[in-house]
Amino acid sequence: MVVFEDKLRILKKKHETLLLHANVPAEDPSGWYNRYQYPVLTPDHIPLNWRYDLNPGTNPRLLLRYGINAVFNAGAILWEGRYLLVARVEGFDRKSFFAIAESPNGTDNFRFWERPVFMPEWGEPTTNVYDMRLVAHQDGWIYGIFCAERKDPAALPGDLSSAIASAGIARTRDLVNWERLPDLESVSQQRNVVLHPEFIDGKYALYTRPQDGFIEAGNGGGIGWALVDDITHARVSRETIANKRHYHTIKELKNGEGPAPLKTSKGWLHLAHGVRNCAAGLRYVLYLYMTSLDEPWRVIAEPAGYFMAPQGEERIGDVSNVLFSNGWIRKEDGTVLIYYASSDSRTHVASTSEDILLDYCFNTAPDGMTSAASVGVINDIINRNSQI
Repeated sequence: MVVFEDKLRILKKKHETLLLHANVPAEDPSGWYNRYQYPVLTPDHIPLNWRYDLNPGTNPRLLLRYGINAVFNAGAILWEGRYLLVARVEGFDRKSFFAIAESPNGTDNFRFWERPVFMPEWGEPTTNVYDMRLVAHQDGWIYGIFCAERKDPAALPGDLSSAIASAGIARTRDLVNWERLPDLESVSQQRNVVLHPEFIDGKYALYTRPQDGFIEAGNGGGIGWALVDDITHARVSRETIANKRHYHTIKELKNGEGPAPLKTSKGWLHLAHGVRNCAAGLRYVLYLYMTSLDEPWRVIAEPAGYFMAPQGEERIGDVSNVLFSNGWIRKEDGTVLIYYASSDSRTHVASTSEDILLDYCFNTAPDGMTSAASVGVINDIINRNSQI
């Protein structure tokens, strides 16, 4: 009993110390953002009573009963003055689920709500759910669109890795009680779907990522744009590629929308991820682009290359060399908090401003697609500097 109490006291002290740890911003040399020093969510942030049986009668050694492997790819929302993340929590058993963590300021002191999200099923039970995008839509609902993964029924005997992905859709008024809607109907596999926050011509609009398979984009040309008549029976019949993939770029292999875009005076501001293959495997980075206010599918600005890439310890984890974001929050003063995951393991935050992001998007040269064009951009900067 004494051993149990001593161990529990140590666990509680370490956990509380972690939750109360103040985060520290550090300006990136680019000037584009501040990366905060400490992750905002890790497996150690998960409440002790989710992981341990705290009854000395049934767990006298205070052993771990349910292990948490990673906390990452979090949707984000500023709701009733509270900073909320709907994180993907993955157990040692490789199953993911959603859980909401709340912070008083959006950069530290995140604490999970009492219980994980109970997400109702639709159709055949999903083996795994993950990567929710949260959107407060013009229709008054808060929507969560996420990947719903199931085993491929057409897989050959012995093939235990082939999967089918669809976009799961749920909505809520209070982020506690969720109504599950039918999964998105689509000809292609859809692992990465984001709801536009406003109606377009009276319809719901989606940013999609059409894929031929679960992993490979195949003929999928990039980030798609599709209109849906009825979100309660959502069906994609036609997709227009809004943001294309390109050879020998950061998004050569595939790309996908991150969180829902932010509406600004100069257009819709988008955060997305680009994927390329290299000797070390797939490399995920984050990039920005802008679309027209009146035509949210039409790109009006896109800087060359990446906005953020994994650095230092961010490169290490379950799936190394990966940055992924599906959540950001814009505050009333124009501050933008970008929540991003590193290497499918933990969740970080970076801060910037709407003004800086717009400056970056409209005043950074686009990709000229050749080495000579890149040299031309540098020479142009040199020439302008020589006139100072």
